[in-house]
Amino acid sequence: MRTSKTGRGPLAAGGVAALLASACCLGPLVLITLGVSGAWISNLAALEPYRPLFIGVALVAMFFAWRRVFRPVEKCQPGEVCAVPRVRTGYKAIFWLVSLLVLIALVFPYILPLFY
Repeated sequence: MRTSKTGRGPLAAGGVAALLASACCLGPLVLITLGVSGAWISNLAALEPYRPLFIGVALVAMFFAWRRVFRPVEKCQPGEVCAVPRVRTGYKAIFWLVSLLVLIALVFPYILPLFY
């Protein structure tokens, strides 16, 4: 069995967990801003009890992604993806984008009352 050395898995897991963590709060706000309304929007709050779990998964995934993306180049073998500078730069940019999503998921419920 071959293991991936790219760091895509932890980055994807961190992004999905960040989106799920903010779905209960950010989802209704975005839908209302776009003009979508209805009683069913309140059903999006059903994910609220799982928010701490999603945030924990996101933070753990981001730690493993950080370890994989920002490891020293000396540990990369010549044939691996991490040895290509353009790919390393792309992964770093994606890492910071996903980190921003996780940060938004963490602070959004605290700044949400400012929007309503």
